[in-house]
Amino acid sequence: MGKSVLLNVRTFVGGLDLTSNSNKIEVSSEVEEKPTTNYGSQGWGEVVGGLASAEIAGEGQWEAGDETKVDDATWAQLGGIGPWSVSGNNAAAVGELAYLTRAMRADYKLLAAVGDVAPWTSTAKSSWPLVRGQFAHPPGAVRTATGTGTGLQLGAVPAGRRLYAALHVLSAAGTTPSVTARVESAADNTFASPTTRLTFAAATAPGGQILRTDGTAIAHTWWRLAWTVTGTTPSFLFAAALGIG
Repeated sequence: MGKSVLLNVRTFVGGLDLTSNSNKIEVSSEVEEKPTTNYGSQGWGEVVGGLASAEIAGEGQWEAGDETKVDDATWAQLGGIGPWSVSGNNAAAVGELAYLTRAMRADYKLLAAVGDVAPWTSTAKSSWPLVRGQFAHPPGAVRTATGTGTGLQLGAVPAGRRLYAALHVLSAAGTTPSVTARVESAADNTFASPTTRLTFAAATAPGGQILRTDGTAIAHTWWRLAWTVTGTTPSFLFAAALGIG
């Protein structure tokens, strides 16, 4: 990906797609600087890294009225912790760059002066690491039956690191619809003998979940999302992102 003008940053928080209500999204991360300068430092300051943290800040156009609107969703999420996935200025297609984390919706500011387009601003503070990964399922693909997604060659998971997975169920329709998503790994792109590494709770309505493995090394290098859909005439839209951190 070369230099680009920001035209297509996609942001998903819980079961909300903020894309059409946001015009500024900033993702930042930092590590605390802890001084360790001593008499053996030869006159130079020395530091080590302390606690790491990340923040997602956004703003855009305010709307309210139902759970798919920025005001309703933000108000419900305020103070809560959930999944965030932000695209790297792309359409969130499978394999495209994604940044994902588990974060607390820390603040919410809305409305402004007479004559203005009603705005909102909000920030989220990380509760898990900010992970650089890829989208494993696109937000615009309607799913009405059980299936599997496209494989991603994310690489092996070293000991002490984890595979992170964020799921954003954006819409659910039908009679008693339910979708249960899972993350599978395999030794190659055929997925001849896939291993289930993570399983999300069954979802029957819009919402989000984020999971991670336990830190045990995983030799498999290929990963994909799979899902089981049940119900009468079920229909779902969801986005998902995977990354190793």
